[in-house]
Amino acid sequence: MKKVLVVDDMSGWRDFNTNVLYELFKDNVDVEEASSAQEGYSKILENNARPYDIVITDLQMENDYEPKYAGEWLVEQIKTLPKYYKTKIIMVSASYNIRSIAENLGVDCISKSTAIKCLSVYKELLED
Repeated sequence: MKKVLVVDDMSGWRDFNTNVLYELFKDNVDVEEASSAQEGYSKILENNARPYDIVITDLQMENDYEPKYAGEWLVEQIKTLPKYYKTKIIMVSASYNIRSIAENLGVDCISKSTAIKCLSVYKELLED
């Protein structure tokens, strides 16, 4: 069973990503959601004993971490936790600079415009 955390401040995008995960993994997925980077980080820490296999996060959420984006801050925090070394992280954002931020963090990314049009991109990134 895949354990997944979806982090986005927009409920529609949380629902979209959650639905995609259920479509891909059927009954073999347990999805939790968070509506901010801070809430996501709290869930990450609460689940340190049994880490998430996948984290899908938005880039632009609350402004508490400027000059960084909230999702950027969240990914940096996750990457400091040894138990999360093998966790697959995907940033999903409409931001123009998502690709360069994701590359700098060493994670995958999907633009929101691509996510809507091409669900197969999720499958490509999440295949084992």
